[in-house]
Amino acid sequence: MKLSMPRFDQAAVLVVGDVMLDRYWHGGTSRISPEAPVPVVKVEQIEDRPGGAANVALNIAALGAPALLVGVTGSDEAADSLGASLAAVGVTTRFQRIASQPTIVKLRVMSRHQQLLRMDFEQPFNTDAAALAVEVGALLAGVRVLVLSDYGKGALKNHQVLIQAARAKGVAVLADPKGKDFSIYRGASLITPNLNEFETIVGHCVDEAELVAKGARMMHELELGALLITRGEHGMTLLRPEHAALHLPARAREVFDVTGAGDTVISTLAASLAAGEELPQAVALANLAAGIVVGKLGTAAISAPELRRAIQREAGSERGVLSSDQLLLAIEDARAHGEKIVFTNGCFDILHAGHVAYLEQARGQGDRLVLAVNDDASVSRLKGPGRPINSVDRRMAVLAGLGAVDWVVSFSEDTPENLLREVKPDVLVKGGDYGIDQVVGADIVSAYGGEVRVLGLVENSSTTAIVEKIRST
Repeated sequence: MKLSMPRFDQAAVLVVGDVMLDRYWHGGTSRISPEAPVPVVKVEQIEDRPGGAANVALNIAALGAPALLVGVTGSDEAADSLGASLAAVGVTTRFQRIASQPTIVKLRVMSRHQQLLRMDFEQPFNTDAAALAVEVGALLAGVRVLVLSDYGKGALKNHQVLIQAARAKGVAVLADPKGKDFSIYRGASLITPNLNEFETIVGHCVDEAELVAKGARMMHELELGALLITRGEHGMTLLRPEHAALHLPARAREVFDVTGAGDTVISTLAASLAAGEELPQAVALANLAAGIVVGKLGTAAISAPELRRAIQREAGSERGVLSSDQLLLAIEDARAHGEKIVFTNGCFDILHAGHVAYLEQARGQGDRLVLAVNDDASVSRLKGPGRPINSVDRRMAVLAGLGAVDWVVSFSEDTPENLLREVKPDVLVKGGDYGIDQVVGADIVSAYGGEVRVLGLVENSSTTAIVEKIRST
């Protein structure tokens, strides 16, 4: 399945559900308490992170999508902290504040990246369901997807009212379900139970065939558009009426903490669908995102650059031969990671020691080296009949194998000026006895504040000389 980075900036999503604050107390431990056989933690840092439905909204915003959040909180310091954290990342919040009840807080005591203790401060909210439905109804016109982030804490009491309101406006509804009664999600576009939640409803599944069969029955009974079952180390299974089951393997390289992984899945799904992705592609993107988040400590959000890099890794475009479109995405990701882009170009018809030395020097001017190669027609125009000796695909394959080269791309014009305007490298380099003002494209790069550098060449290394020597023997 070919994946691409969606246009998340055009994908408004509304999240409704149980808002909570994840609070972390970090500190060192060096002794056991004399009062009881427990470690003493000297608290040195307090960290607040949005949790529950707030974490879903945070993840959507981190991908670059407009995110709106409706939830219920107390009227207290924890609610203020949540509001400030979410506003800082661009999430629009509409909290129903209940003065007589506390905001849900989950406090974790951490030492040396290990969780020693968790304390939950919560009670089910006495939500004004009618007022919440009115708030949601007013926001539906501006979004493409509604997410019901249900943790069973009392914010969601009128699931069917919200689902029907969204369907009436053509808004897809995604639900992260909880509890033993999934009928409250009837008519949703997609629900995303984990395997344990799914089997709590349908009973134990001895194999994938039984899982698929029971999932099909659930979709029929609840009139669901689709069902996504997240299965931990066994990946995900997407079921759709009249489609074959899609099983995706887990993508985590190293599992460090599964906290918030379900939030990452549904947020990536929602943002991708809102951006126009088909459901299988959106699920595959969510699977990639989940593989990233479980390698982080605690409740964490996946950024757009992180997801883009994972997509590139899937496509094999972290290094090597790229199309111009792939190159621009790779450069955007590299810049998001603070990397300096170096650009050079040439024919590179027969690779020799001079080329290798020059490209190593060029790579030393920054973090990533883009090598633009003349295609066969432009080499013929520049070098004359009989050239190139090697076709462009062979030249690029050899160049991509050099350790100094990150990305190789071809161009068809006599000069790489059009490509330079798109790439906008931080540094343009050329080898030879040129003055900087003689380097093709120097005016383009200098105009936007880039650097132009001329590097030396290894003497007595020339493709033309090699060709003439072969012809004369």
